[in-house]
Amino acid sequence: MQLLFYVLSFLFFLGLQAKLYTQTDTGPKVIVIDPGHGGRDSGAIGINVVKEKEIVLSIAKKLENINSKLLNDQFEIYLTRYSDTLISLEDRTRLTRSINADVFISLHCNQARNPNARGVEIYVNTEKGIHSDASILLAYRVQRKMKTLLGFKSRGVKFGNFQVLRETSNICPSVLVEFGFLSNIDEVNFLRNTKTHSSIALVILQSINKMYRL
Repeated sequence: MQLLFYVLSFLFFLGLQAKLYTQTDTGPKVIVIDPGHGGRDSGAIGINVVKEKEIVLSIAKKLENINSKLLNDQFEIYLTRYSDTLISLEDRTRLTRSINADVFISLHCNQARNPNARGVEIYVNTEKGIHSDASILLAYRVQRKMKTLLGFKSRGVKFGNFQVLRETSNICPSVLVEFGFLSNIDEVNFLRNTKTHSSIALVILQSINKMYRL
């Protein structure tokens, strides 16, 4: 996994380095990364008491760190929470609106009674809005890269009536990602590895980059 991270990092850097100094006059794209749950809300609790809130916060911080250290702040990234605190859904979407974000991505992990359930599924808002097509396109790009680059089973792009999607879908393209099942022994072991978090973060950044063809 460490080798995979460095390979992905190198390929991504090669693809972006020539463009880092050609940003448009409007500046870098503003990305809101929303690590779900937090504080007293642990989210899903998987095998070996692995907590969803901790995994998604780690992935969010890797996104911020890679953008800063590897990509020279190619994007302007904000997290809805930076620590183990519970932020209301209203405040998460209020941030997105107040900074006029270009993309909103909510990070989660799945859980099921069936220990064999596995794979990544990505949601867009059920109700069609002005950014629906872009949201669906971003969702498919993340889904495809999670499968082809990291080996996750694809459970498809789905429609959901989640508050964070309802309240952001008319602001910018927005998706909610479920990064596999904490109730599946293979996926929980994969997702608890911080090297995996770096690779997932690169996949998300690649997907956003391709969406805007930066």
